[in-house]
Amino acid sequence: MLAAVTLSVYKPRGMTRYGQRKQHKFALHPALPRGFSQTRLLHCVVKRPGRGRAVQQGKLQTGELEAMVMDVLWDRGGWLTPGETHQIISARRTLAYTTIMTILVRLWQKGRLERQRDGRAYVYRPTQTREEYVAASMQSLLTRVGDRPAALAHFVDALPRADRDQLRRVLKTGK
Repeated sequence: MLAAVTLSVYKPRGMTRYGQRKQHKFALHPALPRGFSQTRLLHCVVKRPGRGRAVQQGKLQTGELEAMVMDVLWDRGGWLTPGETHQIISARRTLAYTTIMTILVRLWQKGRLERQRDGRAYVYRPTQTREEYVAASMQSLLTRVGDRPAALAHFVDALPRADRDQLRRVLKTGK
């Protein structure tokens, strides 16, 4: 059974008299819980019951977009223009050029990218390697923990045997 929702919408001038209220009915997907917002439906992934396939493609979180852009920049190495970055990402997911530009500028403002002029456009490259970034992230997480030795012990216990052996070698040699 489909749940129905009635929304009141104000139409702009010219379409109806100014401020006149119109009623619109929308049918919700049967798998959605009662009270689920219709506007939220437009921004989420709705799955077919029992199939696990998405009916509607959801929005990516900003962190996911930033990670996607950083992965492209790390994988390619060197300087990339927004157009080159957009072309690479567009092969995987449809995103607007302006979205890629916005993400690049935000990453530059956060200090994760450096940029320089190349004609009329800017070119971007990461300020850290992927490994340096992960190490800095781990350090940042450890500074927030109250019991640092316990957090490190849990981390090491969760590592596979080969990674623990590698960690021992790194600690012995200092590299």
